[in-house]
Amino acid sequence: MDDKRIIELYWERNESAIKESRLAYGSYCATIADNILHSKEDTEECVNDTWIRAWNTIPPEKPRRLAHFLGRITRNLAIDRYRSGRSQKNGGGQISCCLDELSECIGEENPIEDKVALREILNSFLRLLDKKNREIFLLRYWYMMPVNEIARSFDMSEGAVKMVLKRVREKLRVYLESEGAWI
Repeated sequence: MDDKRIIELYWERNESAIKESRLAYGSYCATIADNILHSKEDTEECVNDTWIRAWNTIPPEKPRRLAHFLGRITRNLAIDRYRSGRSQKNGGGQISCCLDELSECIGEENPIEDKVALREILNSFLRLLDKKNREIFLLRYWYMMPVNEIARSFDMSEGAVKMVLKRVREKLRVYLESEGAWI
C-alpha cells in the first residue's frame, strides 16, 4: 500500500493504518531503534510505541513522507528510552559517542533533536555536502550506526570514516557560526 493511502487510513481513524505502517516500515523503524538501543526487547517496544505515537499525531499532522515521519518518531523515542536507561544505570554505547561528537558543533545542553530552529539550517548544510559525505554523516548521526559498519558499507577504513566525520563536523560548526546559530 502506498504512503498516501496509509495516511488516509490514519485520517479515517481506521486501525488498519497501523498494520499497513508496520508492514511497510517495521524493519526500517526497527533498524533505527536497534542502532540506538542495542536491545531486542527495547527495540520492539520502541517500534510499537512508534505506531501509537503516529496514531495520536495523525491527524492533525499530515506528513509529506511517511518513512521520514515514522523514522523521526522512532529515533526520538529510542533516544528518550536510551537516556532514561542511561540515567538509571549510566551505561555507554553508540548514542553516547554520537552525541558527544556532535556536541562539538551544537553544544551539550541543547540536543539536536530538541532544536526545531536548527532544522532548516541543518537541512541547508546537508544539501551542500557531496552525496557520500552526507550519507556517512546521516548514517552516523541520524541512524547512530557504528563507524565500523559505515566503513564496511562504503568499503573504507574506519580511520577514513572518522576523518570524514571530523571534517564534516568542523564544516557544520563553521556553517552554524556563519548562520548565527552557534550554541
